[in-house]
Amino acid sequence: MRHALRNVRDPELGADIVELGMVTRIRTDGPHVAVEVALTIAGCPLRAQIERDVELHVGALPGVGSVTVTTGVLDPEAKRAVMDRARRIARDDPSPTDIPERARVVAVASGKGGVGKSSVTVNLAVALARRGLTVGVLDADIWGFSVPRLLGMQGDIEARDKKMVPLERRVGDGTLRVLSMGFLADEENAIMWRGLILNRAVQQFLEDVHWGDLDFLLIDMPPGTGDIQMGLARMMPRTEVLVVTTPPVAAQKVAARTADMARKGYLQVTGVIENMSDFVCEHGTSYALFGSGGGDRLAADVGVPLLGRVPLHPSVAAGGDAGRPVALDDDQPLAAEFARIATALVENPPVTVSMDGCSARMLEHVEAAVAAGDPA
Repeated sequence: MRHALRNVRDPELGADIVELGMVTRIRTDGPHVAVEVALTIAGCPLRAQIERDVELHVGALPGVGSVTVTTGVLDPEAKRAVMDRARRIARDDPSPTDIPERARVVAVASGKGGVGKSSVTVNLAVALARRGLTVGVLDADIWGFSVPRLLGMQGDIEARDKKMVPLERRVGDGTLRVLSMGFLADEENAIMWRGLILNRAVQQFLEDVHWGDLDFLLIDMPPGTGDIQMGLARMMPRTEVLVVTTPPVAAQKVAARTADMARKGYLQVTGVIENMSDFVCEHGTSYALFGSGGGDRLAADVGVPLLGRVPLHPSVAAGGDAGRPVALDDDQPLAAEFARIATALVENPPVTVSMDGCSARMLEHVEAAVAAGDPA
């Protein structure tokens, strides 16, 4: 029975329901089979599909005359275990993409909106490209896309061999390759997507794109810890997370949730950037308009380096409105800071940790052995 049920996959979690531990009971009564499946949420939109697949695969077994499928909901502890198992499976068997293995994939994330995450993403991408690197920029903020305007780029996305081709912009000796919903939709029209549709959009941006040879892929994430963040952990498990915060304690605490989400998704947090730090007036006096120390505190709490502090300066907004990021121009006061952050990112590669001997992986082998020996 369990062997047949391994053909039933949870499309959202990307693994079969036996491996995920969602099959809670199997009962037989002559030719009749009753299967109980626990889902992650009560209103799971995939419930009907999973029920049909269970009936199909169990019903095809010799001697089975009828199948009854009962669905329930995982309790919080069981749900955490299922999600952990799904993330480990995703890490072992990631989705195929055209993103080269040598490219570093960095998700620029924040716990809340309004901290300047997209401005940081764009200027960091420019600073990396000025080092002669080829940098992909994926605008994963599907609802609130702003990367095209910040970079002053527009145009239609073309297809080659049934895959999208990013728009390119030369920056010094380097190249930016940019993909955004802003190239596919009107800037003033609301995009009202959620859940599976959002994840599918990001999945297409990762899998169905000719990214070509890249040194870095920067992903401008939507704020928070929702569907896209969880989907990215499953689809691109080698992603590093770069957390953007502002100086206030409140912003730091919210940003800490982003780091917590990353680690629960088995993603590495590679560093912190404090944006909107002290404002320095033309006379050289520094004003901590939003407080101070948020970046240092967050980096210390998470145990990662503070890669840089970007002062509050009107040139960032002006450059974004004009489509000319401040990192492009050495005459701009913040160009040097973004160059330093780019250097810090390049010089802080992710730490590779072997999972072969960890207790979690050993537990997975034990569970697999127990399931293989289950007579049901």
